[in-house]
Amino acid sequence: MPLHRAEDLPTGLQTSSLLTTEEVARLLRVDPSSVRRWRAERPPQGPPFIRLSDRVVHYDAGDLQDWLDERRTIPGRRQKAA
Repeated sequence: MPLHRAEDLPTGLQTSSLLTTEEVARLLRVDPSSVRRWRAERPPQGPPFIRLSDRVVHYDAGDLQDWLDERRTIPGRRQKAA
């Protein structure tokens, strides 16, 4: 079976948009152990993640951006009721 270019795949399958725990930590400027701890919480905290196996976890870049957008605070604007 031939390999496909990322741009030929459906949006949800473009692996170029998948980030490792270390990449997410670097982007958020936190320690990777924080990202792993968020994942281990019950219920899980932090951005949505994709567990491919017990040892392989990835984060979709779009999910990470959505998660950040949900946490954005704009001073002077009323926050949504939880």
